[in-house]
Amino acid sequence: MHCRKSTFLVLTVLFSLLIITQKADAQSIRISGRVFDITGRSALEAVTVLSTSGRGTITDSTGRYSLLVNDSDSLWFSYLGKGTPKYAVNTIGNTYNFEILLHVNVTELKPVSVMPPSYRRDSIQNREDYAKAFNFQKPSFGTSLSPGNGAGVGLDINELIGMFQFRKNRRMLAFQERLLAEEEDRFIYHRFSRPLVVKLTGMRGGELDTFMLKYKPELEFVQFSTDYELQQYIKTSYGRYQRYKKMIGDFRKENE
Repeated sequence: MHCRKSTFLVLTVLFSLLIITQKADAQSIRISGRVFDITGRSALEAVTVLSTSGRGTITDSTGRYSLLVNDSDSLWFSYLGKGTPKYAVNTIGNTYNFEILLHVNVTELKPVSVMPPSYRRDSIQNREDYAKAFNFQKPSFGTSLSPGNGAGVGLDINELIGMFQFRKNRRMLAFQERLLAEEEDRFIYHRFSRPLVVKLTGMRGGELDTFMLKYKPELEFVQFSTDYELQQYIKTSYGRYQRYKKMIGDFRKENE
């Protein structure tokens, strides 16, 4: 009985603290700035910018980045496989122009060999870059039983705390879902590719964009179809698209 009362008291205190923490949860802040090499003269493109809450972006050709984070987050930057220390967001004075100098010198960088696109290599790299998000699992109520005469229930405090980080859990799950959806799209368009559609239909430009979007096949079909079946699907869909265009054209003529 004493053990149960103690456990209940611990849970009550923890729950109260977590509710207070949730009420004082981090506010969203947008951090913007530029990233330069060590000389401060050359902007760095394709620098990865990550936050401890799982959000991320990369710098553009002018070294600029913009990322929505929480004031309880920390930021760090990664370039050519090397990461920087973490910078606590609540210590950043100017969130509109947070500039960083990385310990690289553009003039001393060796020429980079651009490898041809590889769906498999890019997918593996994406999984590594966002491993934290891909591997995220919503915390559950964890317990463990202590053997022996004094058998009792032990609480997994980390799991318990994680359960009440509602906003963080929702953000991570949403980010994970977005990454998975993007991964599925990349796989679909890896096989249902623009070059293949152009080869089989001759379409280009805006018409090609419309066709690719309108007749994008389901993931399951792309996973299990043969090359022949996929090509037949494209040809059949192209025929339907042509009939659809003709019908729209005829309808417009009738209403002119």
